[in-house]
Amino acid sequence: MRRLLLLRHAKTETDAPSGRDKDRRLDHRGHRDAAEIGAWIAHHPPFPDRVFVSPAVRAAQTWEIVHEAMKGLAPQPKVEFLPELYGADPTQLLTTIRMASVTDPKRLMLVGHNPGMHELALTLTGSGEEAAKRALSDNLPTSGLAVFDFATNDWDEVSFRRGKLVLFVSPKLLKQASRG
Repeated sequence: MRRLLLLRHAKTETDAPSGRDKDRRLDHRGHRDAAEIGAWIAHHPPFPDRVFVSPAVRAAQTWEIVHEAMKGLAPQPKVEFLPELYGADPTQLLTTIRMASVTDPKRLMLVGHNPGMHELALTLTGSGEEAAKRALSDNLPTSGLAVFDFATNDWDEVSFRRGKLVLFVSPKLLKQASRG
């Protein structure tokens, strides 16, 4: 069994001072939401063994905040910043996921961007919890986390429509659940 966690970066400023999209930073809400999803992850093991992060400032900041929330509660995962995650489409993201077969973690997290991450989540889903599938169908929002299990022991065998969507959570869904 292999587990894949897809985490979209948190909410960002509209424009970076440099004018470059890659330099956009998290805004106040982004910091708060990343901490909230990080705390949720920290209390819902199992944790990722390896993390692939887009080098965009907003993705790196999201990972730093999530990682901080997990410190002391989980073994430290190996982290790689991969330029190919920035602007990647689902096929490129799948290729990156399959690269994990070299180090073969049991649980892999990607921290990246839409539209690629949302499209990847939709195309990986073969089965899963119906409410989670409905919630994910519209969007993978900022700080949204989609978790998939694959009935394989080889990342090279991960493919579209073969994932079981185990859960989908976001700060907004967490707020709704705490009110309900």
